[in-house]
Amino acid sequence: MSNFLTVAEALNHLQQHVSSIDDIETVSLTEAHNRVLAADQVATVNVPPADNSAMDGFALNFSDLVEGGTLPVSQRIPAGQAPQPLQPGTAARIFTGSEIPVGADTVVMQENCTYVDGGGQVTIHKAPSDGAGDNVRPMGQDIVSGEVLLHKSQRLRAPELGLLASVGIAEVSVYRRLKVAVVSTGDELIEPGVELQPGQIYNSNRYLLAALLQGLDAEVIDLGRAKDDPAEIEALLRRAAAESDCVLTTGGVSVGEEDHVKPVLAKLGRQEFWKIAVKPGKPLAFGSVCDTPFFGLPGNPVSAFVTFALFARPYLSVLQGSNFCAPRRFAVKAGFEFSRPRKREEYLRANLEIIDGELTAVPLENQSSGVLTSISRAEVLVVVLVNETVVVGDVVDVIALESLF
Repeated sequence: MSNFLTVAEALNHLQQHVSSIDDIETVSLTEAHNRVLAADQVATVNVPPADNSAMDGFALNFSDLVEGGTLPVSQRIPAGQAPQPLQPGTAARIFTGSEIPVGADTVVMQENCTYVDGGGQVTIHKAPSDGAGDNVRPMGQDIVSGEVLLHKSQRLRAPELGLLASVGIAEVSVYRRLKVAVVSTGDELIEPGVELQPGQIYNSNRYLLAALLQGLDAEVIDLGRAKDDPAEIEALLRRAAAESDCVLTTGGVSVGEEDHVKPVLAKLGRQEFWKIAVKPGKPLAFGSVCDTPFFGLPGNPVSAFVTFALFARPYLSVLQGSNFCAPRRFAVKAGFEFSRPRKREEYLRANLEIIDGELTAVPLENQSSGVLTSISRAEVLVVVLVNETVVVGDVVDVIALESLF
């Protein structure tokens, strides 16, 4: 398989031949979920903006505290109300999130006090175990004004949106949404909702890829199915290239007589690589159509999913303005044997179980590239390297499938 690229070589090639789109727009936080930042975001306020209480209780100066002693209550500080300076030798009734008054440095939780609501004094039964400063959240504990909160190229998930809101940022500069054209090929494909005829199958890849792209917040240009006809495929690929930032096809990239995508690609653009030493997914074409980046994914649905996850997804992330990140792996024990070394890097669909106290990967029984249930019912992809053997108990790398959706 000397003419095959390894997975690492293919990823390196993709990383060296991709750059982000240039178009930037400003959107509100309500429109920014899953978008990619086009500029660093700097905090202009402290969070919290002032020392505040972590508990409902009583704010006081630790030097005035005597365990079992009593202090007069000089003020009540609900959240959202600016306090008065604390009178010396007194305590203030305070609530979670309320600002600590000047002169106080400690909060005693109400469970350790006796206080009659509306009364004039509080008895402290138990002093804070951590001494002065207990139950006080200091100004800037979370975020300090002037610090870079988020960096350019970060994807805005729910936590990042909350973070931006916490410092008062209402709008952000992001890269525009990526446009990705999807073309399915094959005479045998029909759409769900139509009764199957002999020799036909439902087009699952169309919906699988559209959902995966939507998970990246890409705009999907769905061009439907092309028959196994070179002229029709050429027309659709020309249209796809003109309307999108990247073109994805499924099927037609192998070496059969009805596999027409590869020769059309040679006519309209260039092919940078074709065969990768990976299973499932050996026939994967990458190149360009009319100067638009192109991925020709295999037709088998598991192969289409795996090659999209491994190669197309990190490439598209960079086009969007984000970073090139191959799927993250973590180590678990093997609950299987792989006794015969293979010439391709294999990705086994598996679930995780606790066996003898260890997190263990147990592959599904059917590993066929046409069995889409193996993606739906599995939790991880187990990575078995080229020429590697595995016995039960070995450490293997896995990729969480949830991270790929």
